[in-house]
Amino acid sequence: MAAIGCCCFSTLSSRSNLGTSWLVLETHRGGTMEEGKSFRRRRLEIKAEVDYVKAEEAKKLIAVEGYAILDVRDKTQYDRAHIKQCYHVPLFIENQDNDFGTIIKRTVHNNFSGLFFGLPFTKLNPDFVQSVKSQFSPESKLLLVCQEGLRSAAAANRLEQGGFQNIACITSGLQSVKPGTFETVGSTELQDAGKAGLVTVQGKISAILGTVLICAFLFITFFPEQAEQILQMAPAS
Repeated sequence: MAAIGCCCFSTLSSRSNLGTSWLVLETHRGGTMEEGKSFRRRRLEIKAEVDYVKAEEAKKLIAVEGYAILDVRDKTQYDRAHIKQCYHVPLFIENQDNDFGTIIKRTVHNNFSGLFFGLPFTKLNPDFVQSVKSQFSPESKLLLVCQEGLRSAAAANRLEQGGFQNIACITSGLQSVKPGTFETVGSTELQDAGKAGLVTVQGKISAILGTVLICAFLFITFFPEQAEQILQMAPAS
């Protein structure tokens, strides 16, 4: 019986209306049938791209496209301010390891970055992808947010490797979001959630001194005689 050869090739591509993800399905069939035997080969290839959007575009993704908000910041920033009804899975968690090297690094960190900027000493969350998968399927639409935009980009990369296909991030992070854009929970505005430590105290002191100087200038300008009398009463140095 003569061998019968056949070959079939088909390609299916689709693109979302946001232009951020695409699917390529390549099916290859070929081979020979001889003595009742057949051979088939099929390959499925999925590729995804992360969509970086501004805050107003992000609101449309949530309201129209059904994206869920996933906050990947550490707990301290999340507690200061976060978008209402978001999910929280930190990309970095506080590092409480007690080996000698970690203790030295933690001490140095706490005396500098921790003291001045209020940043906790953290490490990469080894269960990040698995924690997200426990709450969302790989087909879920996720809007990742962090304070500056770096952690959300890194988190998007890890989730993409874990099989998630519909991911968006806010460009420049929550620090770029104007007050009132989202309904929030916390003691401060979203854009200020990354500020803590002595930097915040210094900022408050500078604001107070600036207010005092402005008031003094206005007083001298509008009440020059009273200001001169006060200056004459001041003890000479």
